[in-house]
Amino acid sequence: MMNVEATQLKRGVALSEQVYQVVRGMIVSGRMRPGEAVVEAALAARLGVSRTPVREALKRISDEGLIEVFAQSGTFIAPISRKALEEAYIIRTALEAESASRAAGRLNESAIEAFIDNIAAHELAIGRRHFADAIRLDDTFHRMIAEVNGLHMLWRAVDVSKAQMDRGRHLAIPEPGLGEVTIRQHRLILEAMQAGDGAEAAAQMREHLATSLRNTLEIASGLIA
Repeated sequence: MMNVEATQLKRGVALSEQVYQVVRGMIVSGRMRPGEAVVEAALAARLGVSRTPVREALKRISDEGLIEVFAQSGTFIAPISRKALEEAYIIRTALEAESASRAAGRLNESAIEAFIDNIAAHELAIGRRHFADAIRLDDTFHRMIAEVNGLHMLWRAVDVSKAQMDRGRHLAIPEPGLGEVTIRQHRLILEAMQAGDGAEAAAQMREHLATSLRNTLEIASGLIA
């Protein structure tokens, strides 16, 4: 049975985009579980929209590998696969290491303060065990690096590819100590960028993403296909 929550959709924003964000978010966060059936008509009724925006949204989500469509049996939430996690890691590492390298030396005082504030808020969320907020703030840190460079398309590509890693991350973050490791690694990335050391910023980003993949594979091993 689908576990989609009733959601108030906004006027002035394309319905298919809103449905996409809602359903994708629930898959990534684990509120819609691997193997769960996705029924287009039931989903449309739950969200209070016609089937057309739901169909369009599900096509995008399918293209990202988050759902699987079988002609004879229906549509289901895709399993979390090791291959998909590793592929997402390769894409993220290539793009984000370059992003961190380019950002080195480009941070003005306002940007530095924004990064420091982000890390402080992230640390507070971890301390309070507000894990959804912690993941959101983690994403913000990475997006801010791309924005320093004006690379908005780069972040879009990262956001699409990292969905598989995010599914595993929602399983891994409650593990004691992992959030603190992330905070420490974010600080090292920021320090390298502040120092204008592109090579070090890229190296720290690679280590950060490798740690994330390693933790996910270890902690979620029983749920990975």
